[in-house]
Amino acid sequence: MSSKTLISLCRGNPSAFSAGRRTLATVRETSTTYIPSSQVPISHQTHQKPITKPKLLTSIILNRAPILTPTPTPFERAYYAYQARLRRALSNPFPYDFYFKQGSILETRFTLEERKRERIAFGREFGIADDLDKEKAAANRAAVEQLAEQEGESEEMMARVHPSDEARDYKSLDRKGKRNLYLLLQENEGIWRFPEGNVKKGELLHQAAQRDLLAECGEYMDTWIVSRNPIGHYRPPRKALSTGKPQPEEVAFLYKAHILAGQARPNPETVKDFAWLTKQEVESRVSEYYWHGVKDVLSDH
Repeated sequence: MSSKTLISLCRGNPSAFSAGRRTLATVRETSTTYIPSSQVPISHQTHQKPITKPKLLTSIILNRAPILTPTPTPFERAYYAYQARLRRALSNPFPYDFYFKQGSILETRFTLEERKRERIAFGREFGIADDLDKEKAAANRAAVEQLAEQEGESEEMMARVHPSDEARDYKSLDRKGKRNLYLLLQENEGIWRFPEGNVKKGELLHQAAQRDLLAECGEYMDTWIVSRNPIGHYRPPRKALSTGKPQPEEVAFLYKAHILAGQARPNPETVKDFAWLTKQEVESRVSEYYWHGVKDVLSDH
């Protein structure tokens, strides 16, 4: 379209030209430059609520690892017995006459132990026909027992059930030898929880965890914080202050730790009692909200 034609259209219809000017003005007004909020008057600024930082905590999951192997299931017992029979049936005879002097007590002990292993593998009736007379067999057993006592081999194995289990001593580290135990503290108000504490300004989380564990449980045990990184986190419920306003949000980072020696001696000013508990026993003592926050970091065995 030529300039002459545009001018003639504007003269014939002035309202179209004025509408065009209003359109251009509107576009210009909407495409204004950005003005920083610091230069905008306070009356024009929108009111924003101040952002409060959450309060950081560390909570230590102090663990006593199992000290006994788990009891084999019937299937595992049958599998191990079958494998023992296969190994003994396919293995070459042991040249005991090369390693032991003929007629010595060591040879007698090896013969008795070998006979016992064979009967475990092939049945109680195996090798009975090869036994000597009762007096000779009793003399051999007495000599072997005396040798074991002299060499300190007569110590009994640890019982599967400890006296602390029968006495229900929840403070003993010897209870529940086949299970993982966790240290739980009871506050003066009666609430059960794991050892925890605050994080100081400029302090690393794993350093705060070690300091809080020492402050809560005393210095009479050797512990090891497994990692610098937490294994999870937990958000305690927000409580109301005396003024009616809610407390700042809290976030507790969970750290895994092991006890190596010693025993916990909690601070009596803040802790009323303590107990070494399994996962199921922890569930029965803590609140439901607390349990759902920590249950996934505890072992079922």
